[in-house]
Amino acid sequence: MRLLVTRQMTEAARDAIAARFDVDFRDKGPLSEQAAAQALADYDAVLPTLGDRFTAGAFAGGSPRCRLLANFGVGYNHIDVTAARAAGVAVTNTPDAVTDSTADIALTLLLMTARRAGEGERLVRCGAWTGWTPTQLLGTHVTGKTVGIIGMGRIGKAIAARCYHGFGMQVLFFNRSAVSAPGVPARRVSDLHDLLRTCDFAVLAVPGGAGTRHMISAAELDALGPRGFLINVARGDVVDETALIAALQTGRIAGAGLDVYEHEPIVPKALMSMENVTLLPHLGTAAEEIRTAMGLRALDNLIAFSEGRSLPDLVN
Repeated sequence: MRLLVTRQMTEAARDAIAARFDVDFRDKGPLSEQAAAQALADYDAVLPTLGDRFTAGAFAGGSPRCRLLANFGVGYNHIDVTAARAAGVAVTNTPDAVTDSTADIALTLLLMTARRAGEGERLVRCGAWTGWTPTQLLGTHVTGKTVGIIGMGRIGKAIAARCYHGFGMQVLFFNRSAVSAPGVPARRVSDLHDLLRTCDFAVLAVPGGAGTRHMISAAELDALGPRGFLINVARGDVVDETALIAALQTGRIAGAGLDVYEHEPIVPKALMSMENVTLLPHLGTAAEEIRTAMGLRALDNLIAFSEGRSLPDLVN
């Protein structure tokens, strides 16, 4: 079976994949739609990554040689799964492997933004710190506050556990489908605006895609209010970035912590200029153990495919 891996992997994942398949590893940026179409024509399977444009147009050429896209990551909104299904291409992802690391980044962003840690580090690094004072960089206390989690799947539940057990926070959540076991004492709020009006910190952990694009826009940010913080570890386009910038500039929300952006890797200068925003370069799963586990989880799906078995993580 001929396999394309669209980005470089960790050494452990690379060695494991290369030991099993005839594989080409790319060392470039994301696949364009045209390059994705060519990959579908040239390979039996592809291990795609975030940003590879497996759009409807990529599948428009008819029945491709490729029969599996073993996606590297839990999110797969860069793949048109409906078009893939119509073309006879299975799509899998890598759930579980990403849960804890993404939840960790959510808490990193929450703490950094609330306690002005990024602003403080910049102050020290530029040599402008003049010493401790009782009113220096006063931030927002986190312990005992209310967190509203938007998207109570695996990652949302892991964030809830950290907030509840680590910081004694009251946990509210909004989820479009029923959640049978939140894992900690938590209250479901059926209306998103009600949740935003009630919480101190709103954390986005929903899947990307057309159904959640601009889920958070001007009206939702107004509901969050001038004492509320927005944390996004989901997908960048879940938030209307223009509306977010306006809300931050006018003080309609207190701050934001972002690991993802609407037009990655482009980050608006307006966001970079504001001290009440924490900006990370999509670090959600950026730990060697996690990235290796993701590669090996994708490999499990590739092996099952090559052996004619059921795919463990089929999404379409």
